Amino acid sequence: MKRTGKRLFQYALHFKKMLLIALLLLAIGISAELAGPFIAKQMIDRHILGIDSSWYEVASMDEKAVSYNDKMYKRTDHFSGNETRGREVRIIQVGRHVVFVNQALTFEGTTQWKNSQLIVTKGAEVKLYPAQELNVKQLYAFYKPEFNSILQLAVLYFALMVVGALLTYGQRFLLQSAANRIIQKMRIDVFAQIQRLPIQYFDHQPAGKIVSRITNDTEAIRDLYVQVLANFFTGAIYIAGILGALFLLDYRLALFTIPIVPILFIWIRIYRKYASKYNHEIRERLSLINGIINETIQGMSIIRVFRQQKATLQEFEQLNQEHLMYSNKMLNLNSISTHNLVHVIRNIALLCLIAMFGGGYFGVGTALSIGVVYAFIDYLNRLFQPIVGMLNQLANLEKALVSADRVFMLLDEEGTEVSTGRIERYRGNVKFEGVHFAYLKDDYVLQDITFEAKQGQTIALVGHTGSGKSSILNLLFRFYDSNQGRITIDDRDVREIPKQLLRQHMGIVLQDPFLFIGTIASNVSLDDPAITREMVEKALRDVGAAQMFSSLPNGIDEPVIEKGATLSTGQRQLISFARALAFNPAILILDEATASVDSETEAIIQAGLEVLKKGRTTFIIAHRLSTIKNADQILVLDHGKIIERGGHDTLMQLGGRYYQMYQLQQGLAVI
Repeated sequence: MKRTGKRLFQYALHFKKMLLIALLLLAIGISAELAGPFIAKQMIDRHILGIDSSWYEVASMDEKAVSYNDKMYKRTDHFSGNETRGREVRIIQVGRHVVFVNQALTFEGTTQWKNSQLIVTKGAEVKLYPAQELNVKQLYAFYKPEFNSILQLAVLYFALMVVGALLTYGQRFLLQSAANRIIQKMRIDVFAQIQRLPIQYFDHQPAGKIVSRITNDTEAIRDLYVQVLANFFTGAIYIAGILGALFLLDYRLALFTIPIVPILFIWIRIYRKYASKYNHEIRERLSLINGIINETIQGMSIIRVFRQQKATLQEFEQLNQEHLMYSNKMLNLNSISTHNLVHVIRNIALLCLIAMFGGGYFGVGTALSIGVVYAFIDYLNRLFQPIVGMLNQLANLEKALVSADRVFMLLDEEGTEVSTGRIERYRGNVKFEGVHFAYLKDDYVLQDITFEAKQGQTIALVGHTGSGKSSILNLLFRFYDSNQGRITIDDRDVREIPKQLLRQHMGIVLQDPFLFIGTIASNVSLDDPAITREMVEKALRDVGAAQMFSSLPNGIDEPVIEKGATLSTGQRQLISFARALAFNPAILILDEATASVDSETEAIIQAGLEVLKKGRTTFIIAHRLSTIKNADQILVLDHGKIIERGGHDTLMQLGGRYYQMYQLQQGLAVI
């Protein structure tokens, strides 16, 4: 997981400028937001509870002075350095009463107001002061000098909230934009990696699993950048800001809250231990579900013909049930931990705080501390908001890390770099010299394959299923490399030629041709800019398909849906032939190209074949031996060995395996 985290960080570095600006905006926005409790503290301690301070009689009236009983008074914190102070008086709040004491207090203590007297008690000492209760109008007069300052602080508070909101919008926009670009790059990298992977990789991996890596897993990683990291970055800066503010407020309060941070860290470690296991199982089941869905859609006709709907549904339900089981385990873990756990810790912290204040631990004995208490409780509540946000994202964090692990496993598969260069068109002289090949270790499917195909010749490969015909062509295309022996094209070892360049002048027509979503024309040209419209039309004419497609409503611009499902087998095959011709290959492979078409279409294809083979080295895999009678050389394979070779007439005179196969087919034809 450490390596996975490092690689995710490296992806983020591609867009570090956006991320750094977002973090800067985040830091400024949080600073603006965290200034709020300090402003509230100032309002409470100085401008609201500040009335309960020393007041002094003054000779002249100004904006901070208050008139009471024909005399003027000013609060102690409103005096300038050299301003003359008169007799000290006090305004004291006792319960719901506010009283005026026309003298200074000897000492501070517990207060009572009774029978127009203020009673101050400190231990065994008791002092009585004549006092007069202030009515609403008189009390308003003493508060009036503070209104302007309170309004200014309120405007500042509001302005900071607006600034914080704008900065939050900016940082979230930048963070999410960067996250989208990171995932865009990652998906491009994964898709490009698929182009580099060897064919054998796809032989052992269900298509649904690979699709899941590119779609579901990268989307989970996107959540990591958009939600998880955004919450963790915000939370970390927010917590650091709050702790800093608490140190400015009172270092003892800051020390009181610091243990919450290691508790959070310990909980994250415990949570990840269990969540990682569950998420691995969830993602694996999701890949298998994607695989079975893909397989079911591909084989829907077979499933219905053989009435396998129930069995397929049961298999799907089993995987879905397992996915549900692990999802519920994950849900239980999240329900027990995140939100509930945090609020329990917060309530315990508040109870401890109340007990410590009640016990006089912080030395609270004056009204000045009420603003501090308010600010602390405000900060404490704010402290738990990012903690809740971070813990709520732990599930997404684990899901994203597991998904990233799977994506990076795919990216780490050994592949071949896609070559963008070009190679001079070769003549097409092909030699196999003592070639041995095994898909699995020591289980050879080809043994001592030796033959030569000269430029313009047609080589036919025949034999029973599993005799090695397709394996020879797989080696020629370098889908696989031989274990022993040597394959050359124009006397150059194919291993010395990059795979993409080797295939640049090769063409193939399969028994079941593959068509892409698009049009007939785009399936011939494969959207290669080097293949012009005129070349497409000529290729279709040369293979005898022009008239067939001209009857369609849009001609060769007729839309082709997935796999060409709306076209007949013969039409798809003709498109495949035209595609091979348009790319003008030096070597052409026909893999049972006419095995699944009707006789009429086969006649058209056979005529097109003569055009297609002209000037090219052609390899034909055929079960219908009548279609290869004109081949320059026929290789008869049995269990991976060439047991007969020669032209049709030579092999018929030999009276061996080829003769038997041909006679058998002719006999079946008669019947």
